Order: sequence, then structure tokens, then C-alpha cells
Amino acid sequence: MRLSRSFVLAGFCLLPAALFAQIPETPSTTVPAAQAPEEMIDNLRLRDAQVDFVIDRLEVWTGRIVLRPQGLPTPLITLNITKPIPKSEAIQALVSVLAMNNIGVVEMGDKYLKIIALANQARTEAPELITGSTLGMPPSGRTASKVFELGNLKTADFVPQLNTLLNVQLGGAVLFNNTNAFLVTDSISNLQRVEQLIAALDRPASTDFAPKFYTLRFAKASDLVTRVKQMLQGPGQQALGNSLSFSADDRTNQAVLIADPRQHPFFDELIAKLDVKADPNTRTDVLQLNNAKAVDVATLLSQLVTGQTAAARTAGQQPNNRNNPASPARPAANNAAPAANAPATALVQNAAAAETFSSLLTILADERSNALVVSGTADDIRLLRELVVKIDVLLAQVRIEVVIAEVTLNDDATTGIDSLGLRVEDNKLTGFLASGPGGSIGGIGNGTASGFADSSGYGQNLSAAIGLSTTPRKNNTTILSVPTIVTSHNKEAEIFVGETRPVISGTTSTPTGNNNGLSTSSSVTQQEIGIRLKVTPLIGPDGSVQLEVEQEVEDVLGTVVIDGNEQPRIGRRTTNSFVSARNGDIIVLGGLQRESNSKVSSRLGPIPFIGDLFGRRSRSKSRTDLIFFLRPVMLTNTAADNVEALGRLDKNPQGKAVRAVIDTRPAAVNTPVVPVVQP
Repeated sequence: MRLSRSFVLAGFCLLPAALFAQIPETPSTTVPAAQAPEEMIDNLRLRDAQVDFVIDRLEVWTGRIVLRPQGLPTPLITLNITKPIPKSEAIQALVSVLAMNNIGVVEMGDKYLKIIALANQARTEAPELITGSTLGMPPSGRTASKVFELGNLKTADFVPQLNTLLNVQLGGAVLFNNTNAFLVTDSISNLQRVEQLIAALDRPASTDFAPKFYTLRFAKASDLVTRVKQMLQGPGQQALGNSLSFSADDRTNQAVLIADPRQHPFFDELIAKLDVKADPNTRTDVLQLNNAKAVDVATLLSQLVTGQTAAARTAGQQPNNRNNPASPARPAANNAAPAANAPATALVQNAAAAETFSSLLTILADERSNALVVSGTADDIRLLRELVVKIDVLLAQVRIEVVIAEVTLNDDATTGIDSLGLRVEDNKLTGFLASGPGGSIGGIGNGTASGFADSSGYGQNLSAAIGLSTTPRKNNTTILSVPTIVTSHNKEAEIFVGETRPVISGTTSTPTGNNNGLSTSSSVTQQEIGIRLKVTPLIGPDGSVQLEVEQEVEDVLGTVVIDGNEQPRIGRRTTNSFVSARNGDIIVLGGLQRESNSKVSSRLGPIPFIGDLFGRRSRSKSRTDLIFFLRPVMLTNTAADNVEALGRLDKNPQGKAVRAVIDTRPAAVNTPVVPVVQP
């Protein structure tokens, strides 16, 4: 058959199936057999040709049966080749133009060609699977598949970037993660691009890193490496890069650096500055306390250090390790590195030690000498010493004079304060409402004065200041106790007036020998019964005092028999108050009332029933109220604090004898100083 060079499809010719076969990857070493010259096509011009026409001619000239679907795209094909080309290149161009119009040509053995739509059928129509290299094949748009296996790259990292280069109509690559391989269905041209990319990228990462070993003389390798890593965090790490490695080998006490050789001089200088002989990392000192308890101060400081360390870890920092042999000296302000040198700037910023405790700090309390034994860096001990000076201060003290009075209430009185006719404002005694049986206050006399100054009564005890009579037959008031306590700021003081009674707290029964029954034994505890007063003062710098007062009164109301044992029946009354007062104010607290009923009968004869029947009987009902008078007096730690006590002592018949003892001062012993002559 002779082809005319003038019609439109002049470039189409019949090619054997071998034209679609791939060319071997390596050239043959034998002399190839002589082949007939391939027929040349002068030109190949298609202008808006129908797809059906192109496929029909392709079927005739290739000598293969074409299989095609019904829903094939119908674009117009245009191809213009004006110079002579071989037949194989003409068919290659034609197949590529069809692929550009989303029409694929797939070989089905030696007899068939399958025409498919690339958009949705290429991956499911079993295109040719190429097992060798595609680089020796003519580039074309013919659809084929190839499996690529990676040796160094990871498919999960490489394929997502590769998919941006593939034909989106064909769906991209299919991953096989277990074998680190992937399948690509695309044109021969794209398969060749993928193969070239893999050849260029799938190889061991070329690195310019070089190891260097630093043998340390003074610093410990792990400590120095940790310190350097801390210093390189932030801007320093970004400037040096994230790929360098710096580790410690404590067995040989070496620091191992794997980095770009251009960075070696930087680490040479840094390690040379850090690996120097320094003072001992920690030192021990004793901090003597004068006022505070060593156990309390040690607990407080330990909690402070623990909280500070936890806060630093939460903020992503490490506790400060100042004076560590692996720590650099604090740079001077005038030796700051230029701003352009980012690593050096980062070192200067990280080298500045914060005013925090290090992780090496240890605090122990010595109760025998009331001192703190501390171990840590020099800065740790300096900071602790400054804190101890502020904590170990003499707390303000207050003397609290107390009068506990029991007032018997008549039927008209509601409280003991009303019964005594006291004028109380804001829990403070200011005078008498009227003349009453209670007495006078501070010499004012029967409450005739309009006010009661807090300074009245100074120089005399509180019971004399309030002037309550202590004779029950003359009035309805009985003073039960007049104690005085001295306590410090925020330190609880306690007063107890009463008795202790044995109370059975448990009973144990054990079998006796020979089955004769049980032996019972009781355990006894001592029960405190009486009046308890707890006072916690908060002393202000202006002389004011706030008192937290807890009152508790227990009375024996009777007895009760429990398991054959007679036990006391105890009544309990408690109150809690919080009052503010000035120096010398008299505080009045009441309201702890008790009501008691009594029955008395007398016999007129020896016969119990008859004697009681004709005897005298009487019933009585009484109410009492406990009144607490408190007067806080600030102590100044001077001789003025003892004026009142010494005044009362002078009125005592034995006052002079006591004075003679307490006023005696030991004479100073003058020991001659012997000079020491140095040899």
C-alpha cells in the first residue's frame, strides 16, 4: 500500500505491536541485526478531526482491533507536524494528543487496543504494568502503571508532595506502607518524571556534619551538656539549627558534638570557658535564730523552695544552678556581644542568674541549738540569710488579765451584764448604767460618771479596777478566778479552771478459768471539767489588738448508770467571739447561763415514808450567768511592763523579802586579759 502525502492523515501508518514495547534499560553488547529502514512521513496535519475518524484510522493502520466504550468524550483533534518524521513518532504523537484530550489508549495483548476515558476508567482498566525503567522509552501520553519502591525516603512523606505533579484525572499514587512502595498510573511522560525525581531524591541524606570529642578536665560531662543545652534554647537554637547533636559520655567524661564543622569554633570557645576549675558546687552554713523556732522556720522555707521549684517547672524553666562548675560566669554589662551575633546574645541572656533558689538547696532544723543547717550554693545561702533576718523577729506581746465572775440572776434579770448594771458598748466596758450591787469601776463609784476611759484602772489589777465584790452574802456576784496570761502575736493562750474526774472509757470482759464466768476490767481516762478560755491575739502596729476568744464551760449536772457504772452527766456551753480593742480596754463577754433545780426534804421520824410525809420540803430554782472580763495590755519589753506587778508585790506582807531577792544582781567578774604572743 502506498500512502499519499497530500491527504490529511498522511502521517498515519501501520506499525507492529513492537512499537508499544519498552526499550531495554541497558544496551546490548552484541552487534544488532540489520533492520529495514523505517518509513518516513512527510507531514501529519489534523485540523478539527473527529475522534471517531482518528480511532478508525488508528485501527486500520495498527492492524489491531479497537475496543471502545459508548460514552467516550468527543473533542476535535488538531495536530500539525510539517516536517518529515518516522511512523513510530507519528503514532506516538497521535496517542499523546488523545491523552491530552482525556482519551487513553491501552494495549490488550498483541491484538487489541482499548480506548478509555482517562477521567474515571484509567486505573480500573488494567493498563500496562511496566516492571523496568521508563527512562529508555519514548515520552508519550500513553497510559501505563508502574510500582516505585523507595530505599531511603518514606512513602508517607514523599507521595503527598508527588501527587501535585501527577494527572489529577487518574487519582494520584496508591501507597503500600508495609513495603515502602507506591503505584502510579499515568502517562509515560509523567512516569519518567517520577522515576527521575526518585533517582535524585531517594538517597542517603548528604550531610556536612562532623563529630568532635571534648575531653573535660574539671566539669562533669552530663552537667556541662545540660547547661549548654539550656543556654542554646530559644534564639540560640534557631541560629545554630535544629540538626546538631550534643551529648555526654560520663564514662570517659567527654562531650560529643556532631555538627557542621563551621560551628566547631563556637563550641570550642564556649566549652573552654565552661570547663574551668571553680569553687565547690555547694557549701554548708549554720544560721542561728534568736526569736523564732528552728522547726517552724525550716518548714516555712522548705515550702517556699518547693513552691518556687514547682512554679519554675510549670513555666518550662529549670531551677537555677548557680555556682555550678558547668555554669558560666555572669557577663559584665559592658562586654555584651553585638546584636547580630544571635548565639552569643542568647548565651548572655541565659547566663544571667535569676534570684531563685537552686535545686541543690537543703534546709534542716537543729532544735538543740535552735539553728538552721543549710547546704547549697553561695547565692542560696545569701538569699536564705536575708529571709531569716526578716523572719526571725521578736513578735509583739500582750498580757491579758482575766476575771471570771458568776452572777446569780433574779427573776427580773435576763443577763449577768444587766444584773450588774454594766454599760457595755462594742463588747467594751464603759461604766455603770445605774447604782447597783455589783460595785464600782476603777474608782468612778457606782456608775455615776458618764464614761469610762480605757486608762482607768491602770496600776491595779483587773478585779480591783472593775470593783466587783467577792462576798456572795452581800450581793449576787462571785469571782471564780482571776488569772493572767501573756502571749505573742498570733499565738494561742489557754486558761483552764476546774477539776479532773475519772471516767470509764471502755470495758473488757475476759473468760475466767474452769468456765466460772467472765472477768471484767475497765479502762479509765481523766475528764477535765470546768471553765476553759482560749485567746489568740493579733497585735497591730498601732497598739490595737484583735482577740479571737473561745469560751467553754462544762458542769456536772448529775450522774447516770451505764453498764452498772455510775458516770457523770456533763453539760457543756461554748461560745466563740472575735473582738477588737485598744490597749487597756476592758472587754466583757457573757451569756453562758445555767439553770438548776433543787429539792430538799427533812424527816420527822425514823419511819421513812411517815417521816417524809410529815416532814418539811422545799424546792428552789436558780439561774446563773458567767461573765468574762478581759483586759489586754501591750508589753514594751521594758521595765514599764512590770510596774503593776511590782506595785502589787509591794503591798504584800512578804513583798520586801521578795524584792530583796529579785533586785539582787550578780556582780561583774573582771577577768584579766592575758596577751597572746605570736611565735
